[in-house]
Amino acid sequence: MKKILIVLSAITIIACKNSENSEKKPAEEQTNQELAQNESEEYLKRGEEFSTENVLSAEEMKAEFDAMKPGDTISVKFKSEVEKVCKKKGCWMTLKLDDSLTSFVKFKDYAFFVPLNAENSETIVKGKAYITETPVEELRHFAKDAGKSEAEIAAITTPKREYAFMANGVLMKNKNE
Repeated sequence: MKKILIVLSAITIIACKNSENSEKKPAEEQTNQELAQNESEEYLKRGEEFSTENVLSAEEMKAEFDAMKPGDTISVKFKSEVEKVCKKKGCWMTLKLDDSLTSFVKFKDYAFFVPLNAENSETIVKGKAYITETPVEELRHFAKDAGKSEAEIAAITTPKREYAFMANGVLMKNKNE
């Protein structure tokens, strides 16, 4: 019993000394901690954490998408405004690229969601951008299933190109500022 008490006392003393050492951080580390704390207050975080450095604007991201072909994938971070969000779970959102184009954003492995009231929130996403293209035949099939007329189905002559994004992390500007 005495041996156990001695061992526990030694562990406690060592732990106390380690915590004293960790409290004496250099000024630079404290500054980095304060910055991280400020960033965490500024943004709601979902998924994988990441820095806000080297983030593309919505316009720059649109240019990246325009240069891609179906099958291309790029790892990127970009900042935009949320146009729409899934109203059931927050399991997807669309981010504005310009006045008429958006990127459809899903979350990797369905591992996290965004708030249901996220519309118009400034958001930064990190992940993989890619292009999907639905062939004419498939679009016509969907139109037929939707009960469209023969004329509407025949009018479908070009594939549908969509800008997609698989996010592994999201930073959403807090609305309380």
